[in-house]
Amino acid sequence: MHLVALVGLATGFALPTFAQQNDPAEPPIVQQRDLLGVVKAIDEFGDLHRKLDEAYDKNDAAAVAALFTKDALFVAPDGMFSGRQGIKTRHAETFQRLPIIDFNCSRERRHLDAIDNAVWSAGQWASTSQSQTGPVFAWGCWTAIYVREGDAWKFRMLTLSEHPRPAASAETK
Repeated sequence: MHLVALVGLATGFALPTFAQQNDPAEPPIVQQRDLLGVVKAIDEFGDLHRKLDEAYDKNDAAAVAALFTKDALFVAPDGMFSGRQGIKTRHAETFQRLPIIDFNCSRERRHLDAIDNAVWSAGQWASTSQSQTGPVFAWGCWTAIYVREGDAWKFRMLTLSEHPRPAASAETK
């Protein structure tokens, strides 16, 4: 009888220990690090976004595409574009139809976090384009995932969402 009680007691202590072991089939949890206070990181990603702003301001689709990895994804209100060539083609068509006068996605960065060997960030962008009827202002939010390609950081994914424009009032029609 005592032997049964001891075995039961030992089993009772052993089960919680066994249950706490990680399942080898589960992926390991990655550590995220906040980089907003890291001056070098802020400078490096600020430089990348300034290069993007400059490429947009010059309406240079090739320069925009060069900031992306070869297998990158660009997500915009008008669709998803993959690979440098797809991103370059999309921007060339957009710049032809609606040339950029001023673009800024460097402002108001909200996050800059590292996860393993990638970094993600989010912020706001603003743009003025020239339409046939005059300047058009647009703004929205962006999210980006960056990875190293060679010795440079590149966009692996960039998403630009656009805030809806206010509907024209009856007085302006």
